Amino acid sequence: MKIAQNSTVDCAIPCSNHVRPVWLRPRLPQQLQPAPGRSAGVCRQGGRMAAVVIKAVTAEKISSLKTYRASELSTADLLALTARPRIDFTSILDTVAPIVDDVRRRGDAAVKDYTARFDRVELSSVCVPIEELEDPELSAESKEAFDIAYENIKAFHEAQRSAPLEVETMPGVRCRRVTRPIGAVGLYVPGGTAVLPSSTLMMAVPAQIAGCRTVVMATPPRKDGQVTPEVLYCAKKAGVTHVLKAGGAQAVAALAWGTESCPKVDKLLGPGNQYVTAAKMLLQNSEAMVSIDMPAGPSEVLVIADAQADPAHVAADLLSQAEHGPDSQVVLVALPGVDLAAVEEEVERQCDALPRGDVARQALSHSCIVVAKDKAEAANFSNMYAPEHLIVNVEDAEDWLPQLDNAGSVFLGRWTPESVGDYASGTNHVLPTYGYARMYSGVSLDTFQKKMTVQSLTLEGLRNVGPAVAHMAAVEGLDAHRRAVTMRLGLPN
Repeated sequence: MKIAQNSTVDCAIPCSNHVRPVWLRPRLPQQLQPAPGRSAGVCRQGGRMAAVVIKAVTAEKISSLKTYRASELSTADLLALTARPRIDFTSILDTVAPIVDDVRRRGDAAVKDYTARFDRVELSSVCVPIEELEDPELSAESKEAFDIAYENIKAFHEAQRSAPLEVETMPGVRCRRVTRPIGAVGLYVPGGTAVLPSSTLMMAVPAQIAGCRTVVMATPPRKDGQVTPEVLYCAKKAGVTHVLKAGGAQAVAALAWGTESCPKVDKLLGPGNQYVTAAKMLLQNSEAMVSIDMPAGPSEVLVIADAQADPAHVAADLLSQAEHGPDSQVVLVALPGVDLAAVEEEVERQCDALPRGDVARQALSHSCIVVAKDKAEAANFSNMYAPEHLIVNVEDAEDWLPQLDNAGSVFLGRWTPESVGDYASGTNHVLPTYGYARMYSGVSLDTFQKKMTVQSLTLEGLRNVGPAVAHMAAVEGLDAHRRAVTMRLGLPN
């Protein structure tokens, strides 16, 4: 849709992305005005409109990024702007539920059938012990890169081991907390449009450190029915015990229920598409008795930039998430002095050079810029948005950290692109999306462990705490609880 010059259009916040966006250009603060011949954009994002409507802006020119001024947004506007596109799982679950049930009933045969149907691959075997697979052939350069990533991820996650906890709460009352590994875990490593050996390392390395006995990796096979060499190399290095050569809901179901060849797991982990996510959500509430790592949504990044940020670097960071998929969420929070026109020019130039440029452009179609007047306003918006990845490309970036509360992973300073966390800095890249960083953490060593509390009392300890316990049990009307104490202490029942 073309917007006539100098027309006025209401800018509304959508709940989904099914309609082509309409692009507008805002009036920017003086310090953010584009240079002659350049443009900075604003849009009305596509999809079903929410009730909140952000104030009208003047349309001057078709452009590619929508822009809001944070100081002009009401609380309701901010809530709408930080909301993610709604994912309707109803129809997806209608598709996924029969697949999950079929795998439960028919096991390997069902997995083979769905893999042939969806992936056009005929499997001779579904799940095999990893030692039965030959070591893959990789270049020395690839091995070195994966080895560096492995060592850094291992170093960071080994440092997360918690010290034993023991407290004597009263004389003779000893309380402890001990850590145990989860026995069997299933790691979902996506395939599809990109090969992701990095995801293998991010999940398998902490599972290896935790001491999980059974680690099953599920990943879509190539057309020849084999696992991608890079993924297999990382799996072998990081201690995976079994490889399930399947993807999608059928793979998640096989991990949860177990099949003739696939061990049943206790926990499901890893990113995936909407069908994988729906299967995980369905199975965690089923008789399969499995937990999941976290809810998942499209990949996302929020970049905070100030005047010192190189526009080329800002654009590259935005595109590094946009290229993940057309539903990726990309947000720039611009402080005074940022040359938005230069950023947009760089986005266009770099996007043209990307093999996945078309995918990135689709993601950019529902991206936005928020102009913040100061540090507090920028940090407040970021905390409300709660991004999966938060890049802070500003002067004195370390000073920002105390004000940042909600993010999956934070990247501080001009020399810290989000890409390093995706691959080899050592932090984990399996992170909460969709705003769940408000209450969820990313994958860590703790993800593969459970904490068990222990208490042991001496007679002195029971004498010290027992009367309080007996009284509280009586107040709650639980007489057997009370008697379990009073009988030991020789008190009247």
